[in-house]
Amino acid sequence: MPTERQLVDASGFTRTVNRLAHEIVERHRGAGMLGIVGIRTRGDYLARRIAAKIAEMENVKVPIGTLDITLYRDDLRGRLSQPQLKTTDILYDISGKNIILIDDVLYTGRTVRSALNALMDIGRPATVELAVFVDRGHRELPIKADFVGKNIPTMMDEEVKVMMKETDGQDAVFVVQQKS
Repeated sequence: MPTERQLVDASGFTRTVNRLAHEIVERHRGAGMLGIVGIRTRGDYLARRIAAKIAEMENVKVPIGTLDITLYRDDLRGRLSQPQLKTTDILYDISGKNIILIDDVLYTGRTVRSALNALMDIGRPATVELAVFVDRGHRELPIKADFVGKNIPTMMDEEVKVMMKETDGQDAVFVVQQKS
């Protein structure tokens, strides 16, 4: 039976989203050249929240898109018998923009590598920076987030679950220990 502990509650979740939005705006001295792309599914919801906060702070609508990386995964053959394709929905030209790529958890780096490949097939951004809600460590590729909501060191037998109202009915972060 797995055990879980809550590390972030709903109010902490909101504070972290707000801080990420502020850090992004500060680094870019505004939002004029920004484009935001969320990695499906929770990265997409997180991207929308960050974009809304930036729009509120800067009084500017930041272009936002959703990226499906299913066909770019390097584990497609071994893990997924029938991949569930969803849509990539980026309705603006990413070329020349400073793209903020957003995901919920950074773990091995393979999802981000796949997302970078997918982005480069769409256009040529000026820069791509990575924002994640949780960095849990255990990288397999040389990928580092530019903006991190929470650093949560984990053991290999633990899983980080980012829960969001849109998919899970609540905003929270849990670490789940799998029993052997």
